[in-house]
Amino acid sequence: MRAAVFHLDSRKLALETVPDPTPEAGQVVIKVHRCGICGSDLHLAEGHSISFQDGAIPGHEVSGEVVAVGPGVTRVAIGDRVAVLPYLSCGTCLACRDGDPAGCRNARMFGSRSLGGGYAEYLLTNAIWCVKLPKSLSFEDGALVEPLAVSLRAARASGIKAGDKVLVMGAGAIGLAAAYWARKCGAGKVAISATSTRRENMARAMGADAFITPEEDRTLAEQADDALGGAADIVFECAGVPGSLDEAVSAVKRRGMAAAPGFCWTPDTFTPMRAMLKDVTIRFTNIYDTREFEIAVEALDNGHVEPRAMITNVVDLDATPEAFEELRGRNTQCKVMIRPW
Repeated sequence: MRAAVFHLDSRKLALETVPDPTPEAGQVVIKVHRCGICGSDLHLAEGHSISFQDGAIPGHEVSGEVVAVGPGVTRVAIGDRVAVLPYLSCGTCLACRDGDPAGCRNARMFGSRSLGGGYAEYLLTNAIWCVKLPKSLSFEDGALVEPLAVSLRAARASGIKAGDKVLVMGAGAIGLAAAYWARKCGAGKVAISATSTRRENMARAMGADAFITPEEDRTLAEQADDALGGAADIVFECAGVPGSLDEAVSAVKRRGMAAAPGFCWTPDTFTPMRAMLKDVTIRFTNIYDTREFEIAVEALDNGHVEPRAMITNVVDLDATPEAFEELRGRNTQCKVMIRPW
């Protein structure tokens, strides 16, 4: 099969021919129809605190078609259209049985530890990590499920309730998805903050009432207070840059919740006393479970398709190395998807 392979010496992708995957017991082979390029893929290619290994095939935002099954597979069948939790695991431990792939001690995520990801024509996973797509949804919808599930995990952990004032820090895919879920959970007002206005229209399409960019001599907390009509009940820190957690604590109300799905790749200075004095709860979240994938699929199937606004480009596998390099610089894209076939 063909795949876009990462090379450590150049820190770039190259299109190559690699062996086709073969399923063992409980495993399936997926023909990849769409794979989103995630910001974490770009960070891993840069080699910050962690890096792709030489020869890695990235890609964890995957949808496709089941084309081969191993012994004992009953959850899915050949021909099923699926969104895929990006793991290969033991399939039998308590975490696997509970739908929690990251909790399996033997789990490997797509693109790591020699497990190929979605920048390829095919990939290998467990049948238990496949969530069927209804006929109403496209493969592009299916590839949005993974980033939607990341933010859904944060929304569920935050305890958000109807009428809450919500600030989302960061207008990347995770921040936009957080605004989407806040609106679906009945938030009274939702504001998104970002460093520029380039995704303002997209943010409003996803459910934001207000869009905040930096103003001289005004703090984010002051701007958010004006936009929301009071301090935020919940702040979703989705920017993942040094200083963001302190800003989230400053912007949230006393005894509020700062939920942090943002992925900060470098050490960050944080002022615990500020959080203590405000009696703030800080809740970090990571990944998702099969139920969160299912909820995301159900939301899209029910017609809540606002996340489609995030898709700004679809490229063929041949064009993936070039598209990936473009995303590593300043660009106007949000969610770029790969179409291997």
